[in-house]
Amino acid sequence: MFGNMNMMEMMVLAGVAVLLFGKRLPEVGRTLGKGIVEFKKGIRGIEDEFRFDEHSTRHSFNNPEPVYTPSDSDRIESSVPKFEPPTAAPVRQADATPTVITQD
Repeated sequence: MFGNMNMMEMMVLAGVAVLLFGKRLPEVGRTLGKGIVEFKKGIRGIEDEFRFDEHSTRHSFNNPEPVYTPSDSDRIESSVPKFEPPTAAPVRQADATPTVITQD
């Protein structure tokens, strides 16, 4: 970033910094330095998370975790009656004629 600056450009930059910040220049430098350090820590944290995710992804393919399967004792009994198919063939009933009841 600053690799192409010659001595004259650096002196001009320093002069502008002194004019802008004056006596507060050391404080601004410390604050800027702390900000850069915090930024680098954040970047390292993000890189570590990506490395952890990559490691856990590879680990999960090589040694998959056991899948939970419920046993018979874990299952909840339903209160709905169970369907039972008929055991015999259906029987056709004779046609019934409606009866009319009359009162005398």
